[in-house]
Amino acid sequence: MPRRTPMPAALRAAYTAEMTTARTPGPMFRRWRAVERAHILSQPWPGAHTRTHAVMLRLALRDRDALEVLGQLVRLIVAAPGSAAGQYPTGNTGRTRVGLTTPMPIPDDLAALLRDAGVALGA
Repeated sequence: MPRRTPMPAALRAAYTAEMTTARTPGPMFRRWRAVERAHILSQPWPGAHTRTHAVMLRLALRDRDALEVLGQLVRLIVAAPGSAAGQYPTGNTGRTRVGLTTPMPIPDDLAALLRDAGVALGA
């Protein structure tokens, strides 16, 4: 279902913490893991979802990963419309190495936040 309401405070706090980690200098694996988690949380909200892909693009540029850069450019184009229409693969980490429409398991802590926010997680 499309999101028409703001991101709830508890979910927003978790999303912001993950995005802060993703933007803070440190080991790239830790930054990527944080932005992947932020992506899972952001999918129902077009603005947050798009911002997450923008950070992924910056990390891909920093890594000089041409395939990831290309994949993130595509995802930047489809993120907001997909979220607005409620059409996104639940749990997908947002990376190019994962199919654009491939649903994935959601970590338990993130699933609880999403459920508390009223997001349907599917079967």
